[in-house]
Amino acid sequence: MRKLSFVAALLAALALPAVAQDHRVEVFTGYSFARLETPSPDPSNLHGWNAAVQFNATNWVGMVADFSGHYGQRQLLPGIDRNINTHSAMFGPRVQLPGHFRPFAHALFGVARGSAGVFGSTQSDTAFGMAAGGGLDVGSGRISYRVIQADYLMNRFFDRNNNNFRLSTGLVFRF
Repeated sequence: MRKLSFVAALLAALALPAVAQDHRVEVFTGYSFARLETPSPDPSNLHGWNAAVQFNATNWVGMVADFSGHYGQRQLLPGIDRNINTHSAMFGPRVQLPGHFRPFAHALFGVARGSAGVFGSTQSDTAFGMAAGGGLDVGSGRISYRVIQADYLMNRFFDRNNNNFRLSTGLVFRF
């Protein structure tokens, strides 16, 4: 009986990757809002995009490559604006529940690049970046809607820890 239980458990474990084969890859693209710490006293609100590719090992676990860009301006003095933008490329694991409503959580690590400029002069820095968060996808077919993705973002621009926040929404395509 023990041997039969062991063989059944082994076969079930080997079959797990086959369960996820109908949706092995997921591609997300959509709008993103970021609230970033800046050297000025108030944070900057930036708008942009977020895209990700997820490779699913099982229905529960996948590896994500997440890319984003955020852009905006901040008024320094009347008539003088500072242009601000950030880009990031981060990678890491994602855990999700299968079904029509798919909540997920992830931890991503990679690089971030930020720049700010006034009067055609720009300063930029590339540094370590990370994101921790999660969200909710609704739909179980080939196309679903990412209702929300909320992430805490951290980067080390100009040797200073910056604690930021990102919200994203858009479409998820499954292959």
